[in-house]
Amino acid sequence: MKCYAVMLMALVLNGCGTVQTVVSSDKHTADSLKREKSYCGAVPRIYSGVTYDFCLMNAEVREGVDTFQHNNANFGILIDAAASGVLDTLLLPYTVYKQHADGSIVIN
Repeated sequence: MKCYAVMLMALVLNGCGTVQTVVSSDKHTADSLKREKSYCGAVPRIYSGVTYDFCLMNAEVREGVDTFQHNNANFGILIDAAASGVLDTLLLPYTVYKQHADGSIVIN
C-alpha cells in the first residue's frame, strides 16, 4: 500500500510547476516552455513554480484544441499554481539563494 502511495505522489508531483523548475535542470525547464510555445522570456527562481504555471497558461492554444478543453486545462493549471505557491513558499530560502547565485531561467 505504501508503494502505491509513493508512486501516486511521484506522478502528481511530476507535473507540479515547482518540481519542474527547482528539481529539473534549467535546460529541461526552458525546453518544456519552448515546446508549449509560451510567450515568457525568463522565469525567476523565486516563486518559479507559480511563474512556470502562468507561463503555461500564457502559451499558444494548440491546433485542434477547442476553447472548452483549453479552459479546462487552465483550471487544472490554476490548481497546480495554488499548490506550487505553497511549495514555493516552503522553498523560499533555497530559491532566493539560487536566484542570487544563478539568476533567472532564460527561455529565449
